[in-house]
Amino acid sequence: MTSSRPGTSTSAAEVLNISAHGIWILVRGREYFLDYEMYPWFREAKVADILDVELLHDSDLHWPKLDVDLELECLDNPHKYPLVYR
Repeated sequence: MTSSRPGTSTSAAEVLNISAHGIWILVRGREYFLDYEMYPWFREAKVADILDVELLHDSDLHWPKLDVDLELECLDNPHKYPLVYR
């Protein structure tokens, strides 16, 4: 039996849907919607790059090909983490 890389969890994060408005992602049984207005990095991304998501340290989503990292805490409590995109 082999284990995953340190800090990763197998199949703990999965993209469920990619729409014209954003992406749906399932993390440990909880669904999140990341709309392109708040998360513009995904709007022009390749589907394969969006689908390549990892859950690191049980609290951080990472898209290696997009160089995007999001903490689950900011998805659970977005009002505490206002995004400023310029």
